[in-house]
Amino acid sequence: MRTLVGGPYAPAVTRVPPILHVSLAVRDLEASRAFYADVLGCDIGRVRDDWIDVWFHGLQLTLHEDPAQVVAPGDGAVRHFGVTLPADELAELLARVGRHDVEWVRPVQTAGAGTPREQTKAMIADPSGNAIELKTYADPAAAFAD
Repeated sequence: MRTLVGGPYAPAVTRVPPILHVSLAVRDLEASRAFYADVLGCDIGRVRDDWIDVWFHGLQLTLHEDPAQVVAPGDGAVRHFGVTLPADELAELLARVGRHDVEWVRPVQTAGAGTPREQTKAMIADPSGNAIELKTYADPAAAFAD
């Protein structure tokens, strides 16, 4: 019999789709809440004194107020997370972001224009410097192509 925290699974519990989860340190929880909710349009989930959950395009992003753990993204912003959206949704999100004073790590650019791997992307930073990539592919299958 499978158990969960010492007790049997309830017979009425059904399997739910996986929820991806990432936790990040931030300098200022209120500034981060405002950025993710007001600038990016994310819904806020659970709120505690020192952390909050943000729903970032299906990702449960937990932001912990812990300034000592904040790490700047660096010049290449290799350490980042992001989302790939349909072109119209990316355009809408970029317009929304453009109405706010944000740090653009990389401006909007299109790579591979006119090819099957064409992608439009930008990278911004949250108030703590966590890098976020926003992009779209002309052909979404290109994201998995070799």
